[in-house]
Amino acid sequence: MLPIPFIRQNPEVVREAIRLKGVRLDLDQLLALDARIVSLKTRIQDLQTEKNAISKQFRDTPKEGHAALRARSTDLGDQMAALQPDLDAAEAELRDLLWWVPHPPSPDTPIGPDDSGNVVQRTWGTPPAFSFTPLDHVSLLQHHGWAEFERVARVSGSRNFALKGAMVRLENALHQLAWDRMEASGFTLMTVPNLVRGDALLATGHFPAGREDVYHLPEEDLYLTGTAEVVLTSLHGGEILDEADLPLLYGGFSPCFRREAGSFGKDVRGLLRVHQFTKTEQYVIGPDDPEVSALWHQRLLELSEAILQDLELPYQVIQVCTGDMGMGKYRMHDLETWMPSLQKYRETHSCSSLHTWQAHRANLRYRDAQGKVRFCHTLNNTAVATPRLIAPFLENHQLPDARIRVPERLRPYLGGRETLG
Repeated sequence: MLPIPFIRQNPEVVREAIRLKGVRLDLDQLLALDARIVSLKTRIQDLQTEKNAISKQFRDTPKEGHAALRARSTDLGDQMAALQPDLDAAEAELRDLLWWVPHPPSPDTPIGPDDSGNVVQRTWGTPPAFSFTPLDHVSLLQHHGWAEFERVARVSGSRNFALKGAMVRLENALHQLAWDRMEASGFTLMTVPNLVRGDALLATGHFPAGREDVYHLPEEDLYLTGTAEVVLTSLHGGEILDEADLPLLYGGFSPCFRREAGSFGKDVRGLLRVHQFTKTEQYVIGPDDPEVSALWHQRLLELSEAILQDLELPYQVIQVCTGDMGMGKYRMHDLETWMPSLQKYRETHSCSSLHTWQAHRANLRYRDAQGKVRFCHTLNNTAVATPRLIAPFLENHQLPDARIRVPERLRPYLGGRETLG
């Protein structure tokens, strides 16, 4: 959310952000509502000022004049009462519109309508050249009996799965490797609940635009989260943190749930796009300093790159364009890992800076060294998301006999094993 004073003072900046991010929002309607609210508040304040002045006149007015003063005071109170419903309705309508106001993107963000406008910044590693016909990850899982798809689908529906045997240990090992990397970088690991109230999803920006992708439990009016970011953003909401304690670095670990309502039949086979998954999320709460945020954005990106390098997985770094980055993002990069079966890179990590956009929504604040209360900056990036990362891991490290080579840095987390299968 952008504060209304910023919108008033920078309407063309906001209008351009609306255009670049493809948000369906009538800024003129929002500004007209804001002007109406200001006018109504001014009128009510003027009436209240006159009413207060009348109250002071009683002491110096003869008793025969009190009736007229009371009548005028009552009339002023009635006028204020008549205006209040209009003010309440206008403020509610404005709040609904403010949820849709996007954050202007950084000046270096590529301009584009969708993912076709994303820009490859760099690559790491070389896609494997197999001397045999490689299998895709589903065939590898089925060959070893490492997953259940059809049986689970009968129980839980499509896009659900169960990992078995070595894959359970592999999934755990991938997260443990990430945890060690994160703790060495100063992150505090934290498990978070999956159930949240709707206002937590409004705070992160997953609502109102992404409601169709979130599972809702109507009896409790709670929602299943698709990322630990949802809980971590609101964890300190309403508090006033001390600048000396910033940045707060969290490694949020949790199961995650997404309906994948907008995927339109994409990636229905295998582990790339499923309804339930497990993720370790990097999350930063920092001061209102764009330069500090830029440094942390780079550190989050480097940490995820280090994890992929530990796993010896070829990847590319993508700078996400305006039309693909989401309403609240100031700057966004994706890491895409090579998928041999698809002969292309697929997203496994997403790194975002949101400046104060989430903090205004979550009331996430701190007191600076001068004693001024300010809104925090928030950043997030995937550390490991499974089973999505398992798919390229299996495909890139498969051997001619369908065994899976374990990279050296991962072996300590798998009992020293050099291969799986």
